[in-house]
Amino acid sequence: MGEWVQAAATAAQAGPGDNTVIIDVSQVLVITDRFVVTSGANARSVRALAERIEEGVDCCGGPKPAAIEGLSDCEWVLMDYGDFVVHIFTASARDYYAFDLLWKDCPAEAVTLSPSPAAS
Repeated sequence: MGEWVQAAATAAQAGPGDNTVIIDVSQVLVITDRFVVTSGANARSVRALAERIEEGVDCCGGPKPAAIEGLSDCEWVLMDYGDFVVHIFTASARDYYAFDLLWKDCPAEAVTLSPSPAAS
């Protein structure tokens, strides 16, 4: 499961995701263990992120999401993988709902991409 969470987060941060974090909610929720949270610049990038994340999890042998909500307006898309949930916001929706502030007491890990060896 950790590999699938990391695959989702890496796919988001690879583009066009911004400010991608993994939040460990296992101590406060029983329905899931982790949130992957990311933002897109607009509805089009949110939809692209949902597709990229689903492909990223699938490529490492992970499951399809049990449910996807929010694709009709792409302001806040939720992808439910059971053990983890992906939240994809437009930047304005993420600010409005103060999602990061809501979960500030839970351990969080920012996702950064390592430079490729060829770039060195």
